[in-house]
Amino acid sequence: MTTPKMSGVIAPILTPFNDDLSFARELYVGQAHWLLQQGMHYIAPFGTTGEALSLSVGERMAAVDALIEGGIDPGVLMPGAGLCNLDDTVALCRHALRRGCTAVMTLPPFFYKHASDDGLYAYFVGLIEAVDNGALKICMYHIPPLAGIGFTPDLARRLARNFPDTIVAYKDSSGDFENTKAVIAAAPDIAVFPGSETFLQSGLESGAAGCISATCNVNPAGIRHVFDLATAAQQDDLGDDIGVDLDRVADEMVAVRKRLEGNAMIPVMKGLLARQRGKRSWRNVRPPLLPVSEASTQAFIDSLDRAGDAILGRIRD
Repeated sequence: MTTPKMSGVIAPILTPFNDDLSFARELYVGQAHWLLQQGMHYIAPFGTTGEALSLSVGERMAAVDALIEGGIDPGVLMPGAGLCNLDDTVALCRHALRRGCTAVMTLPPFFYKHASDDGLYAYFVGLIEAVDNGALKICMYHIPPLAGIGFTPDLARRLARNFPDTIVAYKDSSGDFENTKAVIAAAPDIAVFPGSETFLQSGLESGAAGCISATCNVNPAGIRHVFDLATAAQQDDLGDDIGVDLDRVADEMVAVRKRLEGNAMIPVMKGLLARQRGKRSWRNVRPPLLPVSEASTQAFIDSLDRAGDAILGRIRD
């Protein structure tokens, strides 16, 4: 029996730190519960938003353990697992499997900027063979603006075709919607997620599965609302509620995203959580990132306009 594709809105959860920059377990688990309560379908620890490459392999494993021990269902977790050396990537994948996580989100070995598709294919064949577990599910993480390398549509097609039970999804953080559409066409059996809600509505119309967006950390309910309305619209299931205005709601959602993109997104979102929840340690980031000032946080709040009150109220709750 064919396993249904993943779909929905996935939050790449922020990683909080104490004032000594150690992992802040209680804040992390609390944020995960809040995200699920706000409607997130899945949580993806340790993507770019989670400052993944500022944490050790051991810290990542311990954080996944903290979520599960804190009451988060491992079936909604998709931890980041991609590093340049195969052994660490294998260790992270095996840990996620032991804990029952639904999938892993895996970067290519990003230091080698000129690696060919054949070389990247060989790396993932080696990863799948080394993990040696039929339960392994991989979401390819394509973010060339930061990684410098990624999964071309041809590579996605090749991996999905040759490992259909393992290569199940693709996160496209290229910012190029033409690439998203090319991957959907090349590998139609996998779940393709744009890396921004900017492309959520148009992505669903083109066959995407939802989105995986940093902004879910501060506007999860707004993004989920657009997903639900757009999905219902595709199914002609909006009913007679003439008050529903999908385009307006989607425009407000995208406006919030655009305002965040004009800032250093991780520090600004952490500053917003610190401000609204009265937890100063939420501001902490690990170098080379730097925390935002109170003034910068206030300037962002002032920029939110009409959508701001609802967002700020939900964060505070």
